[in-house]
Order: sequence, then structure tokens, then C-alpha cells
Amino acid sequence: MGPLPHKSLAEALANALKSREAKSARRRLTILPQKTVDFSSNDFLSLSTAPIYRNRLLAHLNNAPEFFPFSSGGSRLLDGNSAYAEELERFVAEFHNAPTALLFNSGFDANIGVLSSIPQPGDLVVYDEYIHASIHEGIRLSRAGRQAMFSHSSPIDLRKVLESSIRNDKNIQDGTRNIFIVIESIYSMDGDIAPIKDFLDIVDELLPCGNGYFIVDEAHATGVFGPRGAGIVQDLGVQERIFIRVHTFGKALASHGAVVLCGPEVREYLINYARSLIYTTALGFPFLAAIRTAYELLSSGETESLQGRLQKLVTYLHTRLASLQIHPSIMFEVDHFPESAIFALRTFQPRELASFCQRMGIVVRAIMAPTVPKGKERVRVCLHAGNTEEEIDSLATAVQHWLDTVSSNRDANL
Repeated sequence: MGPLPHKSLAEALANALKSREAKSARRRLTILPQKTVDFSSNDFLSLSTAPIYRNRLLAHLNNAPEFFPFSSGGSRLLDGNSAYAEELERFVAEFHNAPTALLFNSGFDANIGVLSSIPQPGDLVVYDEYIHASIHEGIRLSRAGRQAMFSHSSPIDLRKVLESSIRNDKNIQDGTRNIFIVIESIYSMDGDIAPIKDFLDIVDELLPCGNGYFIVDEAHATGVFGPRGAGIVQDLGVQERIFIRVHTFGKALASHGAVVLCGPEVREYLINYARSLIYTTALGFPFLAAIRTAYELLSSGETESLQGRLQKLVTYLHTRLASLQIHPSIMFEVDHFPESAIFALRTFQPRELASFCQRMGIVVRAIMAPTVPKGKERVRVCLHAGNTEEEIDSLATAVQHWLDTVSSNRDANL
């Protein structure tokens, strides 16, 4: 146990927590009861509990040579590299039709490593307003020095931002200064898909010198969208147009870590300059084996049935939520992008709705500002291939019961 903080510091920390408590924004660690229905996690394919995943992973672990080290023993640049890790990177790169791949310990580490090191002094980073916190952190650490935000998934606003930047900087006009456009393929809170082709057309038009570079985070698309779960970029067939793709393994792939897909020069540059790669212990063999297991299942097509099952459940839940009876006096909306496994139940009382569902054994989460913009708080619902129609019925029944209760209470107070 470390030394206790000085009284003034302890008071400052306590007051900060009290302030969050007063705003109903204090975060806490929780442990879920075993007999709950999961409509919250990002385990979209339910691989974490699937026998095909568990059995293959255990086989990889059990078939390791005797005395084969399960820990990496250090960073990739010191003692943490291995032939197994490099072969895994080649396998993942081939699956994603990318020149090379570089493993990171998490999507957070990958985004920080890329954004903090790749943009050069004087470059401009342009980003979607709803990008993940890890990307914001990477931009903050970047040497680019300049950044600009555009309205969420808006080709019109991206065009305005780029046109303004080009007018104000001759080096961008002549191609000697770069612009990095940072987006996600699927956004985690709304589940909507970015208009990537529209963005590409705008950049091709406005930056004919080729100094516009796309960085696409595919975290929520990996395993769920595209051919054999390869992601949105490959579904669109534009992988050769994207400078860097980031795929993470901790969601639909039931593993841990992330990969940066890029050209060989970029890979070598990251090995030399990405501090989140250089100064951290590399993934050990059990984690690499888990990633390998997931990609073998994707590559062989064994997860395609799970993708199909998930889409059937998405349609079913969409229909059930559309049939909810909502009193005109209650603010309640369902936001859902077609085919997405993420649903947003918009209400002014997301904590109350989430707590009501949880009391009925249904795990959903209230998402509050600043994770989402103020006024767009919601209950986030994530579907999984392992959910059943009966579980969806239970969720819809719980939401309807809560709506009826709110309506009755409001009428009683009139």
C-alpha cells in the first residue's frame, strides 16, 4: 500500500468525487450476477462463450511446446517479440487485404500510437465530432499542432472544413503539407455507419495532390460487417484508399489487443516512434493465441452463421421496439441504423430505465454526457448472436412496462 495522500489532496479528490456524485456522473465498478441477460457488452458474435472458440483456443494453448513461454517477457523491441507474433501479423494482414500489420495491446494504445506519432509538425488533423476518446487523446499528443472538427458523418461539413483549410494554407494546396481525416466506420453509441465513399470523393476532389490521408477505426465493425467480418472498409472495397485501419479484438472477436493495418514504411515508423508500442510489455502467448483463434474462425467462414443470426435478431428487435406504445407526453425515441447491432433508447430518464431493466435481470446501460453530447443521453442496447427471441421479448416487455409506469405516474401528478 502506498502512502496516503496529504489531507489537502485527499479533500480535493473527495470533493471532485462529490461533484460527480451530485451530477449523477460518478463511475463505479460493478460485477454482474451470473443469471442476467446481456444486452450491454460488445461481444457481438457471442464468441466469448462459443464452444467453437473455446475449444480451438484451448487446443492452441495445449499444443504449445513444452516450456514455451506464455509471457512475452518485455516490449516488442526488447525481449517481447516472437516468430508467432510476426506470423500472426502476416495472417491478419492477409485476411484484411493489407500490406502489413502491427499489433498493439489495445485499441486505445493503437490510436494513441498512430495519432501521436504519424502527423508531422505543421500537418492538420480533421476529425469527426463523435470519434472515440482514444483518438482525442492521440490528437492531443500529436505534433501536428493544428486540428479541426467536422459535424458527425457530414460530407457537407467535411467539405467546408477542408475548403477553409486549403484556402488558408498554400502548403496544403500544393501538397507539401498533409491532412489526416480521422473517422470510425461504425460509431459505438449510435451504431451508425460513416459515409466513407462520400468522404473519399470529397478528398479526391479537393486534394488532388494526394496529401489527404484517411485513418479509420473499425473497432465496432470487426467480425460483424463485411466479408467474413473483415469490416466496413473491405465491404466497400476501398481498402487500398485508406492510409491506416485500426481493428480491435476485444469486442466481437472475444480477445484482447488491436492491430494497425498500414504500408511497410508506416509499420517501421510506428516501431520507431509509437511510444504506446515501444514502452509497454508486449502481448503474451495466450493473448496472441486468442487473436489467432478468432481470425482462424473468421478466415474459415465459421463465424458467418453468427453474423447471419445476429442480423435476424437485429430485425426482430427493431420490429419489437417499433411496436412499443408510447404516451405522447413522454420523451422516448429509438435511434437505430439499419443492420447495426447497437440501438439507442433516447429518454430524459436513462438511468431510471436502465435500473428498471436491471432489476428484471436485463443488463443495459445508461450512457450520459460527456460520453454522449448533453441532451442525447440514452440507454444503449447491444445485440449478440447468442441472444434469443425470448430474451428480446423480455427486453421489449420491460421497456413497455417502464413506459406505462412513467405515464401512470405522470397522470397521477396532474
